[in-house]
Amino acid sequence: MSQSNHPGGKDAGSIPRVLISADRSSSGKTTISMGLMAALVSRGYKVQPFKVALDYIDPSYHTEITGRFCRNLDGYLMDEHGILDVYTHACETGGGADIAIIEGVRGLFEGFESLSDVGSTAQIAKILKCPVVFVINARSITRSAAALIGGYKNFDPDVEIAGVILNNIGGRRHAQKAKEAIEHYTGVPVLGIIPRDPSMQISMRHLGLMPALEGRRRLGDGGFENRLQGIEEIINKGIDVDRFLGIAESAKPLTALENSIFSPAVNENSQKPKIGVALDEAFNFYYRDNIDLLEIAGAEIVYFSPVNDPGLPEVDGLYIGGGYPELFAAELEANETMRKSIKEASAAGMPIYAECGGLMYLTEKISTGVPGKGTYHDASMPESTYSMVGALPGHTIMGQTRVVSYNIGTLARDCPIGKKGNSFKGHEFHHSEILEIPDDAEFAIALTRGTGIRGDRDGLIVNNTIGSYAHLHGVAYRELAGSLVEAARKFRDSRVSS
Repeated sequence: MSQSNHPGGKDAGSIPRVLISADRSSSGKTTISMGLMAALVSRGYKVQPFKVALDYIDPSYHTEITGRFCRNLDGYLMDEHGILDVYTHACETGGGADIAIIEGVRGLFEGFESLSDVGSTAQIAKILKCPVVFVINARSITRSAAALIGGYKNFDPDVEIAGVILNNIGGRRHAQKAKEAIEHYTGVPVLGIIPRDPSMQISMRHLGLMPALEGRRRLGDGGFENRLQGIEEIINKGIDVDRFLGIAESAKPLTALENSIFSPAVNENSQKPKIGVALDEAFNFYYRDNIDLLEIAGAEIVYFSPVNDPGLPEVDGLYIGGGYPELFAAELEANETMRKSIKEASAAGMPIYAECGGLMYLTEKISTGVPGKGTYHDASMPESTYSMVGALPGHTIMGQTRVVSYNIGTLARDCPIGKKGNSFKGHEFHHSEILEIPDDAEFAIALTRGTGIRGDRDGLIVNNTIGSYAHLHGVAYRELAGSLVEAARKFRDSRVSS
């Protein structure tokens, strides 16, 4: 497909799409996905990126590369309609996409259960009728790669493995033997050969890759762009991009979707409450769909930086997402005017919703390691403690335990994110725990699955401020956006009338 044949203007169900998966994590699919996106953008394509499951960090790179917000697709949290809704909305925004590229998670068939594909990359491929390009880390294997592809191809015939990319190849002979074996025994074409190259690596964090926003800060704009450009050059040299596009074009049309959650349902003439969204190197874990849904529910979004801004902008509510506040604890502590303004807003009853990193920031203090044991990422370093906002009680300590799990909860009381009795599926991942919480502290969330803050309780709440370890997606928990916007509207109106 040449640049002159862009399918611009087509509906989301008919644009070319392809899913990039692998047999396991650490195969190189993230870096290869990034390189393919960059190569297509350089050719003039509008690439709409997606990520299977609920990761924030890979999508930050996809967004950075394509200039279009990456969206998450999760078959455990979302029903089939929700997945199609997210896909359609993303492809049709911003003037429409030319091609959709979906990066899978872990191995192709890894999911929530052992005997079904729920929550897996394969489930998304089937719902979206999406051909799969399979990445193999071929280090030390040649003919065995054919057995691997044959097994995956036959495991679920409803998943179409349409092409293979061999990664971590040691030399010409290695590449030739693996390619010949795969194509002879499976009939699946090998689209590309990626050599072993340290420049294909992206800096790692304790829960995944370094976020793109932080990558720019640490590497500088020039260093960051050079790294991405180097990856793109390797992809262009090693992968037949035209054949990759041909596979994307082979995707079968999707049925048009009705009753979208992204359809505006508010009076555009009404005055919009302003919701401040924390966005900087410390707080950048957001699902773009949540921001879109807040706007659709009637909010005006105002971004601010707890690290860099001197105080809050004029807003009627706050949304403080996840991130790595522990890595920027000194800067957050130093910005005393911001901490004070958030605490005063909380005391005044402003609705404030904080997830994970945002929860940690709202507690009284953060310690970057267990006292006497050093930090969670380097046991030789001394523990340090930093003052935080103090809108919520407790002392956040970065510990040795890694929590990564789906969670299921019910609201135990009315709060800014919904009414008592509302239930949700969400997820949590964190290295921290919150201690020194008073016995009489209130929690707005009762969990039936997950770790939470204390026992089966999550959603620590004071006044109209709620902080939770649970991350929520507005397509899976549909009351989220409307509830927060309505709480902000009521707060604004109460200030106007007082």
